[in-house]
Parts: sequence; C-alpha cells; structure tokens
Amino acid sequence: MGQREIVGPSGFLRRAIAEDRAPSMVLWGPPGSGKTTLARIVASATSSRFVPFSAVTSGIKEVKQVMGDAERFRHAAGRGTLVFVDEIHRFNKAQQDAFLPYVERGDIVLVGATTENPSFEVNAALLSRCRVVVLEPLSPEDLKRLIERALADSERGLGEAGVVLEPEALDTLAQLASGDARKVYNLLELVVADAVSAGVSKVSEEAVQRVAQRKVLLYDKAGEEHFNLISALHKSLRESDADASIYWLARMLESGEDPHYIARRLVRFASEDIGLADPRALRQTLDAWDAYRRLGSPEGDLALAQATVYLAVAPKSNAVYTAFKAARKTVANRPADPVPKVIRNAPTRLMKDIGYGDGYVYAHDTEEGVGGLDCLPDALQGTRFYRPTARGIEKRIRDRLEEIRRSRARAKARRDEPP
Repeated sequence: MGQREIVGPSGFLRRAIAEDRAPSMVLWGPPGSGKTTLARIVASATSSRFVPFSAVTSGIKEVKQVMGDAERFRHAAGRGTLVFVDEIHRFNKAQQDAFLPYVERGDIVLVGATTENPSFEVNAALLSRCRVVVLEPLSPEDLKRLIERALADSERGLGEAGVVLEPEALDTLAQLASGDARKVYNLLELVVADAVSAGVSKVSEEAVQRVAQRKVLLYDKAGEEHFNLISALHKSLRESDADASIYWLARMLESGEDPHYIARRLVRFASEDIGLADPRALRQTLDAWDAYRRLGSPEGDLALAQATVYLAVAPKSNAVYTAFKAARKTVANRPADPVPKVIRNAPTRLMKDIGYGDGYVYAHDTEEGVGGLDCLPDALQGTRFYRPTARGIEKRIRDRLEEIRRSRARAKARRDEPP
C-alpha cells in the first residue's frame, strides 16, 4: 500500500523485482511506512533466500555467522541470500563493515531498514554499495483503504466483529495515525474492541476521539523528524510567515518537544535573524522563556506563541550574525595582531615610556564625542565586519554609523595636523 514511486507501474523496484535483479538497498522511512513488508515482498518475488536480522539483538558474531551461511548457500545452491537488517542504524562501524565483502561478491543482497537519516547513521563504504530508497508516510487515503480492508477481512482482520466506521470516524482514524500503518492498525483494534464491549456496530467520530484520547504525532526528539520540525519553524520565521510559524510551534509542543528547547531556539533566532533590526525581539524571547519557567504548560505555551508571532512579523537582519562570523573567521585565520599602542592601558611608567597610550584621546572630552583613533590592528585598518541593512531600526543604525565615520575622519584629520 502506498510508495507508488518505488513499486508502482513505473517504479524502479518493481522492474528490478520482475527481472530478479534487486540491488542492495537501505529503506529509509518513518515507522509504519512498509519497510519490513517491502523487504519480504522483494524476497518472495525473487529467487533469493530471505534471512531476517535484527540490529538490536545481534552482534558481530551473529553477523559473521549469517554471512558465512550465505556464502556456503550461494556456492551450494547457486542462489543469493537476501539479508534484511531491521534498524541497521543501530549497528556500529565494525558490524556494518562486516557486510562489505559479501555485498561486493554478490553472496548477499543487503536490505537495511532505518528511521534515521542514513547519511549520518550508515558508514560511507557500505552506503556507497547500496541504493537509498526513501519511503514516505502513507497518505490518509492509503490508510483508509487499509482500515476498510481490515474491517472486511474475517480471516486475518476484524471482519468477525461486524463493526463499521462512519465516514467521519474513518477520516479521523486515518488522520490520527500520521501516515503510520502499524499505528492505524493498533488504533483500529482499540476502537473495535471498545465498540464490541459497548455492544454497538457503528463507530462515530466521537468514539474514535475518545479511544485515541489525543493525537499521536510522528516525532522523535533525537531523530530526523526533530530536526525537520525545528528547521520548519526556523525557516517559517525567517520567511516572516506567522501562520506557518505558529503551526510548527504547535506541532512541536503537541508532539512532546521540550518547551525549553524551543525557547532556546527562539532566543537564538532573535539574535541571528533579527538582530538590531528590532532589538526588542531578544527581550521578547527572553521574557517568553522566563514566563514559561514560571507558568509551565499549558499556560506558558501562550508566551512562546506570542514570542513566535513577534519574531515572524519583526523586520529581519542577519548583519550582526554575519559580522560576528566574519570576525571569528578573521581571528582564526590570522596571527594574533598586536593591540594598537594608542588604545593600550599604561598603568606603569615603563609602559608609558615605550608608547602605551601615547596619543590617546578621551572621546568624552571632544566636541563630536569621538577621538579619531584607529582601534583595529594595523593590518586590519579599514575592515568592515558589520554592515547593517536598511530594514527596521538597523536603517537608523546604518545612518548613525555613517555619521560616526564622518566624525571620526574629521577628528583624525585634526589629530594628524602638524602642531
């Protein structure tokens, strides 16, 4: 069910199965998208022997034993072995490397399944010998077909219960599963059991909601979806899309994300993407974080929502972020240039005698408020790290900086005049 781009009439895997040349592959997709089922279909539709293998319960010893059996089977029967490794991301590098020679020789067709991004979790040598197949969450329509099929099947499904779902209940159940076939079956079993115990044959939307209690969203705080959602929030804020920003915030909170993590990211966004275009943004996010600490959920969630909308509609500038990044790069790539003597402190007679502080002008004593001093190291004179935009308050800051530069130039010219 689903995955039409892969196994549909023009899908590459359908053609490979038909020609009995299925490649080694890594099936990457969310829970309940059909990874294990697809691997079994590949094995049953080809001449390969199927050996399921769990990365959770198996170590390097078991890997080598299975690989040895596959090699002997190929020589004896002239057939390959399809080794299905569930949760392949749980294997360490040594365990993954043990597959390499057998994949290369064709003793096995390796099919790994993972919910994690294989770019991070599968070592490069093994990944280069496998095709990554991306499985998508099942659509609500696919899930509804699975539900209807299960309710009609008396042999393997729930047909004997004689329960039917009203159209709204069917829609709700499909939405609650968030693209996960395994989850939709588990929820369906609970709904049917509840209906049978209540002696009813038709299930309403309210009954589904009552059994499910709350929407269980796809989320893994340490995995791929965690980074997808925080990326969606950041990019929606940067795009000044208040509606999308508030949606992704709600999605993360409802999925169980730590609100303190969200608050920390909002504070970072206020400095990185808004900066001095609206300095109040940083205060808004810090106040929202403090409010959440005091109130907790659900009351404190509203403070995070307020800060999120503020960040979305605020003028944007990454000028401070860009300036700081450029300054750090300069510091990292250059030798430690000496501090100009004119701005060095001179607390001792020796320091004064060798020129520390010589020519220093106290800015407050000047008419224009600047002394015209060169404060960067000699090798970096004239370098500009901070380049404010014309958005928000930064436009006024840009004008002010230009005014300061002109004042400093005049003050420097006066300092350089002969006595």
